[in-house]
Amino acid sequence: MNAPVTPPMAAGAIRQSFPIEGMTCASCVRRVEKAITAVPGVKSAAVNLATESADVAFAGTADAGAVIAAINRAGYEVSVERMEIEIEGMTCASCVRRVELAIGKVPGVKAASVNLATERATVETLAGTPRTAIDAAIRKAGYEPRRSEAAATGAADSREEARNREFANLKRDLAIAATLTLPIFVLEMGSHAFPSLHHWLHMNIGQQPLYIAFFVLATIVQFGPGLRFYKKGVPALLRFAPDMNSLVVLGSSAAWAYSVVATFAPGVLPDGTANVYYEASAVIITLILLGRMLEAKAKGRTSEAIKRLMGLQAKSARVERNGQFVDVALEEVVAGEVIQVRPGDKVPVDGTVLSGSSFVDESMISGEPIPVSKGEGAEVVGGTINKTGSFTYRATKVGADTLLAQIIRMVENAQGSKLPIQALVDKVTSWFVPAVMAAAALTFAVWLFFGPEPAVTFALVNAVAVLIIACPCAMGLATPTSIMVGTGRAAELGVLFRNGEALQSLKAIEVVALDKTGTLTQGKPVLTDLEVAEGFDRATVLTLVAAVEAQSEHPVAAAIVAAAKEEGLAVNEAGAFEAVPGFGVSASVGQHRIAVGADRYMEKLGISVQAFAETAGSMGREAKTPLYAAIDGKLAAAIAVSDPVKPTTPQAIRALHDMGLKVAMITGDNRRTAEAIAARLGIDEVVAEVLPDGKVEAIKRLRAGGRAVTFVGDGINDAPALAEADVGVAIGTGTDVAIESADVVLMSGDLLGVTNAIALSKATIANIRQNLFWAFAYNAALIPVAAGVLYPFNGTLLSPMLAAGAMSLSSVFVLGNAMRLKRFQAPARATAATVAPSLAPAE
Repeated sequence: MNAPVTPPMAAGAIRQSFPIEGMTCASCVRRVEKAITAVPGVKSAAVNLATESADVAFAGTADAGAVIAAINRAGYEVSVERMEIEIEGMTCASCVRRVELAIGKVPGVKAASVNLATERATVETLAGTPRTAIDAAIRKAGYEPRRSEAAATGAADSREEARNREFANLKRDLAIAATLTLPIFVLEMGSHAFPSLHHWLHMNIGQQPLYIAFFVLATIVQFGPGLRFYKKGVPALLRFAPDMNSLVVLGSSAAWAYSVVATFAPGVLPDGTANVYYEASAVIITLILLGRMLEAKAKGRTSEAIKRLMGLQAKSARVERNGQFVDVALEEVVAGEVIQVRPGDKVPVDGTVLSGSSFVDESMISGEPIPVSKGEGAEVVGGTINKTGSFTYRATKVGADTLLAQIIRMVENAQGSKLPIQALVDKVTSWFVPAVMAAAALTFAVWLFFGPEPAVTFALVNAVAVLIIACPCAMGLATPTSIMVGTGRAAELGVLFRNGEALQSLKAIEVVALDKTGTLTQGKPVLTDLEVAEGFDRATVLTLVAAVEAQSEHPVAAAIVAAAKEEGLAVNEAGAFEAVPGFGVSASVGQHRIAVGADRYMEKLGISVQAFAETAGSMGREAKTPLYAAIDGKLAAAIAVSDPVKPTTPQAIRALHDMGLKVAMITGDNRRTAEAIAARLGIDEVVAEVLPDGKVEAIKRLRAGGRAVTFVGDGINDAPALAEADVGVAIGTGTDVAIESADVVLMSGDLLGVTNAIALSKATIANIRQNLFWAFAYNAALIPVAAGVLYPFNGTLLSPMLAAGAMSLSSVFVLGNAMRLKRFQAPARATAATVAPSLAPAE
């Protein structure tokens, strides 16, 4: 078949190329072209099967998202890449909006999200979109891009160095500005407060020499420490895209320039208006520098969780090379190499123990302070701390593939993400700075034409106050700082939010649906009951039964053998082993003949189990199926092997109920077992005997009536349900597939983490709302005051100096409020009652 003729590209149209996956023939080409050309705004499309791409011409603004959606509907995929870009020079919410718009206009960019707190842009692009084009767009907007690598590689060190350097520069500039501003402020304000000082200055120094001294000091402040504002603010003004630096430049420059005219050319001003405001211009610069420095310090503290996580990484590893162990840098370790770990060492990378044994502190993963025993075949995790023994192990995951690196990536992604609540802030701040400039201009005009004499002075002072007090720093920091601190604190508690939406959505959850096996329960069978008949010794019975079961591969048999070994009992060789399908097993151990099986097996052997009738009834009520052991033809014991409920599960469910949430259990197990577990734990709803697809349907049913549902699971068969739920929560000890499908990951495998995650979500969103209220209420209340609305009623005016101080304090307040989340305490912690293995088992 010949390929169809594609329409020519329209001359002068906006063009964009889309890489397409899944095309196999000319009919695919035609199908994709037809889908793209149906998109409003597309003039023409040429699809090339050889290059697997579509060249699209738009009539107006390029809508890449609509084209991608059309290609997806046609049954094909568009390759999308994600990149992180660090950006220098952003200071407020309007900067964020400006950078996002600039990046969004680059051909090939699908989405861009900029975070002021992390000073980073997360950009989704069509595969092959050049990074240079995005960098150029950022520079054109007036900011400087820097390449950002994965945190696990250690590149975050350079980011930390840059922040430290900026903090040092701010500290230096503030010291210079404060030193030069203090004499102006003391002499100018002091002469107003103390007439005698005013009289002495004028008699001994004179007004003009004093003004010239103020001019020299204020000019150094204005164009020395204050030069940073001009470097950013003036170019932004020239681009007609003013930011907070522009407001500072306009406000302080107006006060300084007016004072220069009053000093050197007072005749050009109306009579009685030749006043100087050098103290205002200098104090504005000084106070805003102070606010910036405090802000930079607080910003550094918001990322402490990431710093601590990165601090867990070992710097080097003892690797076997050429028959001997040598120290090499961590980044030089290759998967498959053998590594030696000595007492007190950090485990460098993930791997499997080959020889030796020790106890390893895994509290950074599990939150449990008790070291875990490690022997041959055990898995070890990079970043954990070896205690007393030594061992060798084979590296299985290195670099960015280690669990610690993945945790760091998850936390960074969550900290850099935007919540839906941020959309309102972005809309407001996109027009906020121009609106403030318009308000300042209006303030100047009203006071100039309708104000009392000297009108020019009143107009200038009030317009400057409006410009200074309305800087939208607090608005830009309100949401991202709370996200950074909240997700960082969550990571410390073993809760990883994979995205910001989950952080916001989790607070509204009404139903918590739980998988049973591996989530409510331990996920593996263990021996829970061993009741011996009169005349038999428990240890002897367990030794003999374990010897028989060691010949079987059944999970129940493995649990009995494991129990015997844990109790230090020898598992002897058994002979003449016989398995009767559906009934049980038998074998000879020493001089004894042992039989183990269900009650029907005992009946078949002619052995009555009536002596254990009461025990069997109790086991049945707990959803356990009893097994029986006979030794030399005599009933010796009743045995139950089941999957026990995790020790903290009852406490976690009580905590969820205390939060006013409904708890449901969704499981593939039989209804009798499921309902027994639910009754014992106080679970409200049970959905049993369901396949993976059935779990998805169950989630949909639980959502009836508009209820928001979170699902908690750990297995591959839970992945569809995790994706379907409003918020999917994966047990971190489960499978990679489940974790990848979830929005939240609980590292410890402890259900108490669910209550902690919900509580932390509520605390973080409440903190964000407090910040946003403060940021918006502050501006709404003080801009009119700065404009002089109260002057006709009580003579109140807000000086530019007070405006600068209030503006700086608003940002510091928002940051300080966000930092309170670092003190968040988990509402649910394991209690002494949960130390012993728990109650209800499951089968």
